[in-house]
Amino acid sequence: MAAHRKAKQHPLSGPAARTAATLALAGAATATAFDGTGHAEPALTPAQIKAKVDRLYQEAEAATERYNGAKERTASARTSVDALRDEAVRRTERLNTSRNALGSAATAQYRAGGIDPGLQLALSSDPDEYLERAALAERVGERQASAIAGVHQQLVDIARLRAEAGKRLDALKDRQRELAKHKATVQEKLSAAQSLLARLPAEQRAFYQSGSPEATRADRSVVSRGSLRAPNSRAAQAVAYAYGALGKPYVWGATGPTSYDCSGLVQAAWRSAGVSLPRTTYTQINAGQPVSRSQLAPGDLVFFYSGISHVGLYIGGGQMIHAPRPGAPVRVAPIDQMPFAGATRVA
Repeated sequence: MAAHRKAKQHPLSGPAARTAATLALAGAATATAFDGTGHAEPALTPAQIKAKVDRLYQEAEAATERYNGAKERTASARTSVDALRDEAVRRTERLNTSRNALGSAATAQYRAGGIDPGLQLALSSDPDEYLERAALAERVGERQASAIAGVHQQLVDIARLRAEAGKRLDALKDRQRELAKHKATVQEKLSAAQSLLARLPAEQRAFYQSGSPEATRADRSVVSRGSLRAPNSRAAQAVAYAYGALGKPYVWGATGPTSYDCSGLVQAAWRSAGVSLPRTTYTQINAGQPVSRSQLAPGDLVFFYSGISHVGLYIGGGQMIHAPRPGAPVRVAPIDQMPFAGATRVA
C-alpha cells in the first residue's frame, strides 16, 4: 500500500501570503510617497501662484521673441523663394522666344528644299552672287550657332535658378517648422499661466492682470514730463507715441497700432519718429549705442533679464513705458521692477 504524502504548500499561501501582501502594499505606499503620484498637488498660496505665473510669462515672452525672429526669417525666406521663382519664369519666357526663333529658321530652311547652303552656292553661275551669298550664309550660320549657344546657356541658368529655389524652399520649410515650435511653446506657457491665475480670487486676479488703477491715472503726467526732457525731437516723438499707446492690450507677436508685444511697442514708437528698428529684443539691443543706467535719457531702450527677453522705452525718472504681458495693458512702470540687462540709445 502506497504511503500517503502530505500535500506540498505553496511558499506564498496562507499566512505567508498575507504577510507578503502587506509588505508589498507598504512598499508601494512608500514608493508613491517618494514619486508624488496618487497625491493631490499641494495648495499654493497667492504669492506662490503669482511667482509661478511671473516665471511662466517671462518664459513665454522669451519664446515670443524667438517666435518674432523666426517669423522674420520665414518672411525673408519666402520672399527669396518667390523672387527666384519669378526670375525662373522670366528666363523661361525668354528661352521659349529663342527656341521659337530657331524653329522658324529651321522651318524656312526646310521650305527652301533642305539643300545644304554650300551646295546651293555651288549651283550659282554668277561669281559675284556666289561670293555675296557665301558671306551672307556665313553670317547666318554664325548667328544661328550663337543663338543655339545662347539657348544652351539659358537652360543652364534656369536649371541653376530652380536648384537654388529648391534649396531656399527647404530653408523656408525649416523656418516654418521653427515658427510653429516657438508658437507652440508660447501658447503652452500662456495656457499654464492662465490655469494658475484661475486659482486666485477674482479680485486678486484682476489686480494682477491689469495693475493698479492709480498708477494708470498717473501715467499721463509722467510721460508728458519725459517727452519734454527727451534729448532730441525723434526721441520725443517716440516717447509721445508710447504715451498714445497706454492702455492698449499686450498681444504676443503684435506691432500695433491696436495691440503690442514688448519689442513691437518700441519698434512702432521709433518707427513713428522715422527710425527703423529690428524686430526682436536681442537684435534691438545692438541697434544703437550702449548707455549706462546712470546716463539714461527719455527715448532710450531698456532691456531686462539675462536672455534680453524684455524691452521698454525709458521716459525719465527711473520709469519706462512697456507692454508687460498678456492681460496687462501698455503701462508706465519702474525700470527696477525687473532684472536690468542693459540699455541702448537709438538716435
